[in-house]
Amino acid sequence: MRFVQVIPILATLGGVTAQRPKDTPICDYYTTALFKNNTAENQYTLLTALVNTVVIGNYTQPNVGVSVPGILAKGTFDGTEVNLLPYFDGTRKSTNRGGDKGVSVNFLDGGGAEPLKKNKPADDEKSHQYFLLTHLYQFFGSLLGCTQQGMPGFDSYTGAASMFQVHRFMDLGPAELGYFVQQVALAASSFGVAEDDIKAVGTALNTLFGMRCAPPATAIKSQGNQLQAICVDKSCPLAMDAMCSKYDNPDNGGGTGSSASSMSMSMTVAPTGTTVAPTSTAATATDSVSTGGAAATGLGLSGVAALGFAALLL
Repeated sequence: MRFVQVIPILATLGGVTAQRPKDTPICDYYTTALFKNNTAENQYTLLTALVNTVVIGNYTQPNVGVSVPGILAKGTFDGTEVNLLPYFDGTRKSTNRGGDKGVSVNFLDGGGAEPLKKNKPADDEKSHQYFLLTHLYQFFGSLLGCTQQGMPGFDSYTGAASMFQVHRFMDLGPAELGYFVQQVALAASSFGVAEDDIKAVGTALNTLFGMRCAPPATAIKSQGNQLQAICVDKSCPLAMDAMCSKYDNPDNGGGTGSSASSMSMSMTVAPTGTTVAPTSTAATATDSVSTGGAAATGLGLSGVAALGFAALLL
């Protein structure tokens, strides 16, 4: 089992004030800012701390004052109560491991939050929790453009390619997806990630994964175009050029999607120690966002978009 040193990561990144060069991937930039040396092991350490914070909330001290509840905590999004814990603790039959029906899997069977607080994925390498968390580190690393990934110390992602197939039995709606995106944004902000980088990721995530019946698109470059929509409830906005016939989810609502629009979320994060609320603005599904260095590594809109809920239960 890989052990990652617990470090005062937030205090170090809190001092990052310079703008990231457009030709430098997000992963490389913040790894260098934190560790000086942009190595595979240092990139893995950064991704471990980031993902663990998204899952369980703030656990590193000191921090820059941004409160992160984490996706396992109950919360609200746009006035709707959200509870994602049942997707992880086996309460819901929501995984895709049962063929034509969802089955229950406990993804907290490797010690729950305690090993994550020690910058580890789990206490047991054979647990579902270890499988999930290590895949999350790899998935996030690919999407943030970690150029050292694949070298000794940080394995490449080789998991599922279609996020729709992974999440098809979860029946996610805008509130669930929005809450997860919010936690990703808060976690990144608590690490000192620049607001422009956070906005680019949040907007792209909603555009690709938050659009019902979206056409096939690429999340991981090496895996090519796949069905990626995970917001499949009828309340989810319909994608431009929607292809509902390709999605075998019975509740996709159909429709042509010829002039559909999405809701892109703009996160305003202030280091006040309080959780911020998202503001929604209308944007067409073809709007583009600046993904900075991610584009330099072959990760355009679709690549950065996969950050977040799309990586769950891989």
